[in-house]
Amino acid sequence: MRWTSIVAIYLLFWALSVFLVLPFGVRTHEEAGAERVPGQADSAPHGYSFGKLVLRTTIVAAVLFGLYYANYVNGWITPADMDYLGTVKD
Repeated sequence: MRWTSIVAIYLLFWALSVFLVLPFGVRTHEEAGAERVPGQADSAPHGYSFGKLVLRTTIVAAVLFGLYYANYVNGWITPADMDYLGTVKD
């Protein structure tokens, strides 16, 4: 696999991982015991930390990409294994 493919696939895993980790660790103003700004939604987060989000996303993406790459090298799951309709020919 070329290094450009590795970077592109990792970035795809990173973009997916953002949506996976985004809801974790979020607290509303009510849960944090802080006052809301007038007009603010009840579900608005209190104390958003972009750095934590990037760190968590990078870790999750690295683990997922590591599993993907290990499967690519070792061939644990191939397209033929996923062919439930019998359309892939070896």
